[in-house]
Amino acid sequence: MEKVERLISIIMILLKKDVVSTTEFAQLFNVSKRTILRDMETLSLSNIPIYAVTGVHGGYGIMDEYKFDKRLLSSSDLENILTALSGLEQILIDEEVEVTIRKIEAMVSPLSPKGSIQLSFYDWEGRSEIRPALKMCQEAILARRLISFDYIDKNGNKTNRLIEPYQLHFSETSWYLKGFCLHRMKYRTFKLSRIEHLQIDEKTFNPREQSLEQEREAQYQPELVAVKALISPAIKDQFIERYGRKSIESYSSEQLLATIYIPQNSIGFQFLASFGTNLRVIEPASYVEEFRGYLIEMVEKYS
Repeated sequence: MEKVERLISIIMILLKKDVVSTTEFAQLFNVSKRTILRDMETLSLSNIPIYAVTGVHGGYGIMDEYKFDKRLLSSSDLENILTALSGLEQILIDEEVEVTIRKIEAMVSPLSPKGSIQLSFYDWEGRSEIRPALKMCQEAILARRLISFDYIDKNGNKTNRLIEPYQLHFSETSWYLKGFCLHRMKYRTFKLSRIEHLQIDEKTFNPREQSLEQEREAQYQPELVAVKALISPAIKDQFIERYGRKSIESYSSEQLLATIYIPQNSIGFQFLASFGTNLRVIEPASYVEEFRGYLIEMVEKYS
């Protein structure tokens, strides 16, 4: 942990606790007691009202007047933030997230209920493999430096790209990089798992005008089509979670009618096919035929 991060963490902990010993700080940050003493001197010189308490139960504290800002967020607010961060920790795969969680934990009241909400995500091994690319993209975005890479599209075609990186985006199960492609001269979204030989360029760039934001977002939205499908009650909950109760109506004693909007491409077909025999698309007729062709092609793979 860098010194600045450690100093911030010390302040956050002291905002929560009355007195913390030098030994406790040294063990928490895995540094020597002498380092903690120097940290306290640094904070005092920075006009942070640190005071020392001598004796068996001695240590360091921070003046109560300085703790006022903490009250801008209630204990409930902090619990909600901590819950969200704890659940997303596996997705973000960033060491800094753990540091942030520890800071907020130090601010939460010990009387607050713990574990009232728990978020769980698949800890897929593949996420650790894209960690280097994720961190390189993050560094390039912050430093406003161009990045280059080979990109493999869904058909296996490889192209070399040079882009201005603007944002990392996580959607459902995958990481995406949003940026302006200097080869296509348009905003594009790239799936990180399809990126190879990623390199940060020495050249920097100036962010483009915000007026182009709508054009950028337009590139990310797939064409959607309204589809009606008969579904079994066994998958009703999955449709409620994704599309809401209003998307489902009664049809018969054994089936429900679902009206949903999905991409008119292979992504939409894959989604529908994942429900197997629990779903049958009935409208529109053109979509039914395209979906039938997709399924026939899938079956032929096993003929």
